[in-house]
Amino acid sequence: MALKNFQYDAIMREYSRRQSENQRLLNEHREEIYHAIPRIAEIDSEVASLCARTARMRLMQTAEASADLTSAVSALSSERRALLLSNGYPADYLEMSYECPLCQDTGYIEGQKCTCFRKKESHLLYAQSNLREILEKENFSHFSFEYYSAKITDEKTGLTALDYARRAYGIAASFVQDFDTKPENLCFYGNTGVGKTFLSHCIAKELIDSSHYVLYFSAYDLFDLMARAAFDHARDAEEQENHIFDCDLLIIDDLGTELTNTFVSTQLFLILNERLMRKKSTIISTNLNPEDLSDTYSQRTYSRIISNFRMVKLLGNDIRIQKLF
Repeated sequence: MALKNFQYDAIMREYSRRQSENQRLLNEHREEIYHAIPRIAEIDSEVASLCARTARMRLMQTAEASADLTSAVSALSSERRALLLSNGYPADYLEMSYECPLCQDTGYIEGQKCTCFRKKESHLLYAQSNLREILEKENFSHFSFEYYSAKITDEKTGLTALDYARRAYGIAASFVQDFDTKPENLCFYGNTGVGKTFLSHCIAKELIDSSHYVLYFSAYDLFDLMARAAFDHARDAEEQENHIFDCDLLIIDDLGTELTNTFVSTQLFLILNERLMRKKSTIISTNLNPEDLSDTYSQRTYSRIISNFRMVKLLGNDIRIQKLF
């Protein structure tokens, strides 16, 4: 999955800054050494002259003379190295230093992203997701079925809390696996503390690690940001609003806990509708059941959710309380 242009530009600006810093440091070293060991300045000048002559000889296909010049350059390089070492400097003190020797701080190796680029990419996406720290603990590797009882049963379906958890886990895993080929929207619903947000985080980590742009907001923070963009014309909020519409995955957590009014209902419809039109995936987690969603938000908003989201129920006792005992 390709980065958005603004994300790619941010990473490449960092590479450009690093390259400039590398060159500045090399210039400082060269000035220092030329002052401390003047003979090295002479050597560098002689080597530059010899390299130019070598290039001309090769063009003239004068192999013997070219070999002699190459030998002379090698001898001067050895002298230069010996002078640096004898004066207490590292042998590579006048070489360009790189944060990443593999790509020499360009980000690419033979047209392919270097591992350092992938690392920067991941760090950027985590920072922008609002989830950097929490995903270290809340991910598929730490998901456990031990908190879901096989004795708690849904009277309507006959399914247990454990049945629902296994089903939800499977849906979440498939959502990640099919993300690029089969866009889908999920609505995790159920009582407080049954793992709705945890599963959203599991999905978020997998997608961020595969270089997708994920944004996470609590419902309160999301509508607060939309209000600042609409009424205060806050520049940061307006910029973030564009990302809300266009990020690969938007997670809206705890929908229904915000102060619901006409503005909130309108903005929720706007977000969901815009993302549906752009074929962008959205995950909602809420304590509200489908009937409550209908009562809380407008009919058209409810229709968008019921018609376009896969409703994923979770059942059981509050996991956070279980962990206390």
